[in-house]
Amino acid sequence: MKLLVAEDDVDLNGVMVRKLRAEGFEVDSSLDGGDALDRLLYADYDVAVLDIMMPVADGLEVVRRLRAKGKTTPVIFLTARDAVSDKVRGLDTGANDYVVKPFSFDELIARIRAVSRTAAGSASTRLQLADLTLDLAGHVVERAGSEIELTGKEYGLLEYLMLNQGRILDRDRIVRHVWGYDYEGSMTIVDVYMSYLRKKVDEDHDVKLIHTVRGIGYTLRETR
Repeated sequence: MKLLVAEDDVDLNGVMVRKLRAEGFEVDSSLDGGDALDRLLYADYDVAVLDIMMPVADGLEVVRRLRAKGKTTPVIFLTARDAVSDKVRGLDTGANDYVVKPFSFDELIARIRAVSRTAAGSASTRLQLADLTLDLAGHVVERAGSEIELTGKEYGLLEYLMLNQGRILDRDRIVRHVWGYDYEGSMTIVDVYMSYLRKKVDEDHDVKLIHTVRGIGYTLRETR
């Protein structure tokens, strides 16, 4: 799962990024609202965690402009404001949830998973295509009942494909989501890792799930 954390307190930002990465999330971070908005408009994130009081543009403005552009990325506001009126204002702006500082990281992680599942239209942590399953909570991948061992990047790549099964994803979009907004290497990294993933997911099965769309990118779908 790909997250954006936007928090102008450098120390808190660093702690959040470390803890969320330790939980298996892919995380980008911003220290101001302007950078956060640029990232959210350019890249695909599963959830954005935004402080409300930030320089350049506050969290409310970021969400207003994000929604005006038609982006539906789930947003959790993280703020010291705990009045009911503040919560209502935040949710009315277009946020999906609201966490008050100081907060428990366990609670934040639970809320991140909850808004992500809601956005995907499911209360389940299990994604499935044919006989391939991926458990978002446990990071367990199985095909035909047998567990598949994946590296962190392979898992992130497969998760992104499964969340977008049936859609054609170009290499640029995949790189931004799996390797991060700041990745500056070659786009061929996608082809390399897709080859690794195919060997683990498709090689021993008649029905292939990972498909190349010539000149564009990749898609995950069930076809013989």
